[in-house]
Amino acid sequence: MNARSTRRRTAAASIGLSLLAAAGVPTLAAAADPAGDDSIDISVDIEDLTPAGELSMSVAANDGVALVEEGSDDTARQFVGTTPTVTVTDTRSPEEVPDGSYWAVVGQAGDFVEGSDATQTFGPEHLGWEPRLLTPSSTGLVAEGEPVSSVVDDGTGAAAVGLEGQELLVSTFSAAEEIGTWDVEAGLTLRTPADIPAGSYTSTLTLTLFEQS
Repeated sequence: MNARSTRRRTAAASIGLSLLAAAGVPTLAAAADPAGDDSIDISVDIEDLTPAGELSMSVAANDGVALVEEGSDDTARQFVGTTPTVTVTDTRSPEEVPDGSYWAVVGQAGDFVEGSDATQTFGPEHLGWEPRLLTPSSTGLVAEGEPVSSVVDDGTGAAAVGLEGQELLVSTFSAAEEIGTWDVEAGLTLRTPADIPAGSYTSTLTLTLFEQS
């Protein structure tokens, strides 16, 4: 600190004192003998900050699913694989869950497109799945979705509708009783006509977590 700045601060303090004196502020001697005093206790309860719970979904790290040929015959080509583990977590308290609410994870596959020729495609109705709940529900109120199969019959008796908006995991109308974490996966089965053109086909399976009440 240099001398000039020291003088400037001293001058400012002096001005302030002179203004207080001019305004008639009592001196310390005059304030030393109060007529009386009293006190007020102040208290406060500070509760823990508990973040609001949430319903969420995550998919295990993966590089995609490469289907491999297995179970083909003279009438159809068949390719199989397994999805990465899908996890649904509900950290809400029962009070945070709307009455009568339920949730579901729904899968929607896109068209299979051949990489070198975008005009060579086939639809998601050729892809089926069989969901498997890996974490049992303690209440029995969370369950895997129903299996569905390709429109090219596989003989299993599963609904031949393909993956065009099918449930992977579902809850019931008592979501407040289902708080927890559940893991699920699905075996995938792609069946195409036997004369499907050769090529490297790709599709995207989109999973969406819905909640309704």
